Amino acid sequence: MRDNLIKWITDRARIDKSIMLITADLGFSIFDDFREKFPDQFLNVGICEQNMTSMACGLSIEGHKVFTYSIGNFSTLRCFEQIRNDICYHNVDTTIISVGAGFSYGQLGISHFATEDIAVMRSLPGMTIISPSNDYELEMLLPQLYNLSSPKYIRIDKSSANEKPLSKVELGRPSCYLNFGNEFSIFATGGILLEAIKICKNLDSQGICGSVYSFHSLKPIDEDFLSRIILNYKAIFTVEEHTLIGGLGSIISQSILKNNIYCGKFKSFGIEDTFCDDVGDQFYLRSKYNLDSCSIEKEILNLIKK
Repeated sequence: MRDNLIKWITDRARIDKSIMLITADLGFSIFDDFREKFPDQFLNVGICEQNMTSMACGLSIEGHKVFTYSIGNFSTLRCFEQIRNDICYHNVDTTIISVGAGFSYGQLGISHFATEDIAVMRSLPGMTIISPSNDYELEMLLPQLYNLSSPKYIRIDKSSANEKPLSKVELGRPSCYLNFGNEFSIFATGGILLEAIKICKNLDSQGICGSVYSFHSLKPIDEDFLSRIILNYKAIFTVEEHTLIGGLGSIISQSILKNNIYCGKFKSFGIEDTFCDDVGDQFYLRSKYNLDSCSIEKEILNLIKK
């Protein structure tokens, strides 16, 4: 997804000279083409994400469409004050790109895990957040984001669910990937959608028919549309490679309570209130923290049978 995102920005920069791409000393090989073609629209500010963010605000105020780029929590948590006070307070046209969602950089340890970023970024007024599960969703969402002149956050995962949705990909509305029946529905965000798809297909083979939705848009969410989806199912499960505090599960449960939606069984699967101090690749860590398809499927089966 990362490479396709940079290619899209590069193609746009050919016709939109207001675009500025700023990196904090990362992504060298993927920026070669952009830097060679548009040297006046590219900045490498070094390892100083706070300065990068404040600079992005200033450039946006002067009329540029700015994209900032860094790994996981470096582009969010490290410079959260600047995102809040500069970009969001001034409501400027800056898109924050965060690569390495969840456990994507699992071998590098806790400093590189982006497992609290949704919770932090969605707390900011005016921030639009997308967390695509694959290249297709990203491709569909980018033009919609481009038309916004307010702060945006793109959360890019290393893993990917390489299927196309059954429904349109619209900013603010989840997209349906499987629709076998109304026993349950799994809501997932990011690359971990692939685990949700595995679960749904396997349960369907056992005669337990449900659906899967990708929540590629985390803020804003069309709550009327969400309400109609929830009312169709006997049980709702959310799956995310993110802390349970403030993530997708929180978004859905808050919407259920706020809008007085009847929901049968409900459970969120994510990272408990703990630091993940293990290292390993993304799929190993999902298994370690019970976020792989086998672990989640067992829990869902137990809940459905109760």
